[in-house]
Amino acid sequence: MTPHNSTTTPVPRPKVVPRSAPTAARRAAHSISVSTGRLTHQARMLPGFLIVGAQRCGTTSMYRTLSQHPAVLKAVLHKGVHYFDTGYEHGLGWYQGHFPLRARAALARRATGEVPLTFESSPYYMFHPLAAGRISRDLPGVKLLVQVRDPVERAYSAHAHELARGFETEPFERALELEDQRLAGEAERIISQPGYLSYSHQHHAYLTRGLYADQLERLAQAVGRDRVHVVDSGRFFTDPEPVYDGVLEFLGLHQHGYPVFERHNARPRSPMSETLRAKLNDHFLAADERLTGWLGQPPSWR
Repeated sequence: MTPHNSTTTPVPRPKVVPRSAPTAARRAAHSISVSTGRLTHQARMLPGFLIVGAQRCGTTSMYRTLSQHPAVLKAVLHKGVHYFDTGYEHGLGWYQGHFPLRARAALARRATGEVPLTFESSPYYMFHPLAAGRISRDLPGVKLLVQVRDPVERAYSAHAHELARGFETEPFERALELEDQRLAGEAERIISQPGYLSYSHQHHAYLTRGLYADQLERLAQAVGRDRVHVVDSGRFFTDPEPVYDGVLEFLGLHQHGYPVFERHNARPRSPMSETLRAKLNDHFLAADERLTGWLGQPPSWR
């Protein structure tokens, strides 16, 4: 305790902020933003394209790359709105509230000379059995961007991701053994009960999500083959410029110089055993061969 007659100026203590405060503040800000967006949704844009998957295939990197284009305006609140998969009950007005005001698009159009596009990235859209149909109904004319990756590496990366987020407790090989059991009947239940949210379908489909061609065909049936563009993420990360040019051509956007290409969300993990890798490579062989028609060449990992 400082004596009453002391002339020493006490050093102020730093304010102690509870660890939960930033999370609470973010939640409050998000709630206000969603409410504001809903009230002003008629003055806002709707997406011209979506990154719909696949999970753990570089979608965050592509999102941040495209966000650097002066005629591309990203979602206001966060990159993945998850409306067409787990949030569809909120309604289209709620969804539209997540995007920039059309007044902002007008400014971008004057600056670039081209019609701006807004977008979001929700990688579960590609795998969710109802999302493609919902997208087609609510966003006629929208374009879909898909990224694919070595499905063996995708499965291993997805497991590390779900483990880190607390959605998985089993080691990788055991999770693969459980996958059929965990997913049994879940897609059918989602279709028959549109409001049903399946935990395992969203978080435990390590091998099934890597069957890309099946999912691509569902997307094409819903929106048209010409509105689906597939990117081999292996080529995007090793030689990004031509891949980026192809994406801009698909979206109908002009080249304004190359952005900074970065890789995001890579998680460290221990090496996979060669025996298991060889087994999984064989598992995906036929499915990978079906990708050649979508990519115009064999997948980079083959």
